[in-house]
Amino acid sequence: MESVLFQPLVDALASGQPQAAVDAANLFNAADLAEFIEQNLENETGPSLFQNLPLALRAKVLGYTNPETQLLLTQTTPLGELALLTAEMPSDDRVGFFNLLEQPRQKQLIRQLNEDDRADLTALLAYDKGTAGSLMSTDYAVFDSGITASAAIDILRKTAEDKETIYQSYVIDEDEVLIGVVSLRRLIIAKPDTVIDSLLATGLVSTHTDTSQDDVARLIAKYDLLALPVLDDNDHLVGIITYDDAMDVIEAEATEDIHKGGSVSNLEYGITTASPFSLYRSRIQWLVILVFANIFTGAGIAHFEHIIGAHLALLFFMPLLVASAGNAGAQSATLVVRGIATGDVVNSDWLRLFNKELLVATALGLTMALTVWVVGMFRTEIAIATTVAITMIAVVLAGGLIGILLPLLLNRLGVDPAAASIPLITTIADVSGVMIYFTIASAILGP
Repeated sequence: MESVLFQPLVDALASGQPQAAVDAANLFNAADLAEFIEQNLENETGPSLFQNLPLALRAKVLGYTNPETQLLLTQTTPLGELALLTAEMPSDDRVGFFNLLEQPRQKQLIRQLNEDDRADLTALLAYDKGTAGSLMSTDYAVFDSGITASAAIDILRKTAEDKETIYQSYVIDEDEVLIGVVSLRRLIIAKPDTVIDSLLATGLVSTHTDTSQDDVARLIAKYDLLALPVLDDNDHLVGIITYDDAMDVIEAEATEDIHKGGSVSNLEYGITTASPFSLYRSRIQWLVILVFANIFTGAGIAHFEHIIGAHLALLFFMPLLVASAGNAGAQSATLVVRGIATGDVVNSDWLRLFNKELLVATALGLTMALTVWVVGMFRTEIAIATTVAITMIAVVLAGGLIGILLPLLLNRLGVDPAAASIPLITTIADVSGVMIYFTIASAILGP
């Protein structure tokens, strides 16, 4: 499908005529061009096409490529041309690209920008990473209070091309304090002489520059906003965050949580472009930690050598019981971590969740115990089958409660609850399961 989609572009490039390639490129969306360029980085077709694109289109395409590709495509670009390219980018994309550059290159580039672009970039760079200020764009449509709908539409005609969005415009007073927001629809259907102050939407939603980007994304999702205005400490409008930026934040947060859930540290780039060393570094830390954690499992088995030696059939059921404890813990932890991420779960819910999991895990344990008891009756004697059944109830209950409480504890301590990863939960449940199993076996089967 993709080869068919890009066939006109492939044919134009094969002709060897740069203008034909540019004409073909103009038929595609910037996001599609970015995809084509990334697919053809190694054969030089992608970089060659990128360099031949008009400056404005090149800036759009660059914003859709991943960070590693951005650096690759611009590493040989002369400084003056790079400054023009950077100036063409939307302000939020410009900040992201600038932060990728080496410090000496940053200093050289910022000196090449014109005064307005340099001041805008410097102001955005001053905000802490991960805040609304670092995520916002300063390319928004704004009107002074008191103008008419006709005058507002005239302003949009002249400035719309450089704005992130014109579907929502913002109205400020003489002190640049945000008064409200007016939609393009209301401007169009209003009588020309209508004062825009009477067209403002009710229930204005805004945020401040120091709000975390995760909270910003939740606000945009909650109120179905096209854009969220960002205010400084004096309630002056300083930028907007659009829904597509919020989607990027949500995707990045979900990716980070998935990586943590698998005991993988954050990757600077995607798996397809990350170096083998980056992949090694992202995984080795937790694997080493979990190796030492699993030593406790071995120590538990060694401690109960006497009961194992007397009843070797116990070993047959140990993997089954330990896995059940880990699986139960992984399930409950997944539900809680996701609940915390979406705001559905808060720390004060711990007792309610504990009681609910107590009931659910007991029911699960009883069901699984009945199944394993039947298996045990065919495999061994009734005493061991009963031991395994009782242990199944206990380990599923223990795993479920560990999975509920550990993420909430980490959240209470200010640690990302996603750090309660599946391997970590299963390791703790494994150790607990071994100790519970052989303790119950010792009590039932004797020393």
